[in-house]
Amino acid sequence: MVLKIGLTGGIASGKSTVSNIFKQLGTTIIDADEIAHNLVEPDQPLFKTIVETFGDEIIQTNGYLNRAKLRQLIFVEPELRQQLETILHPAIKQTMQIQADKLRNCYCILSIPLLLETQQMDMVDRILVVDCSLKLQHERLQQRDNMSIIEIERILQVQANQDARLAIANEVIYNNSNFNDLQKQVLFLHKQYQKQIFA
Repeated sequence: MVLKIGLTGGIASGKSTVSNIFKQLGTTIIDADEIAHNLVEPDQPLFKTIVETFGDEIIQTNGYLNRAKLRQLIFVEPELRQQLETILHPAIKQTMQIQADKLRNCYCILSIPLLLETQQMDMVDRILVVDCSLKLQHERLQQRDNMSIIEIERILQVQANQDARLAIANEVIYNNSNFNDLQKQVLFLHKQYQKQIFA
């Protein structure tokens, strides 16, 4: 049976970079964000449900969801965020499980940014947390997404804090240094997961 590793971490902690390194090593990545993206394409049933819930103003002129506008809405109104999660998360979870069940690899990565927040720990065998300092998270969000301090704080407030994530981790990758250091940490874990040998 395939070993399922739940990859999680705070926003801008480096989860995508870590996923990409694992992918380059030949690891199958099942990505919750990617699945969510596909589930809300205009021809998908969930697209209609989201538009009915949040209104036509979240549709762009090209007919696709205006993700930036939707993100602003859900981070200002917690009730709206819960509504969106209720629509999306069961379908994402089901899709991830179906994809994982088809695999014959020794292990795979389930990338679930909100693993702890949505209490989906039962989906995985081990939890890998990508961690970095709060200062670096702020810097990366400002550079990457051009977010204001207020927007950043809103997002960080609805995510689990660093201590809570580290408390559920079986393994931790620290992304406070450089890319080479990150690669070394991933390669070490890749070998462990392949052999299924854990400290």
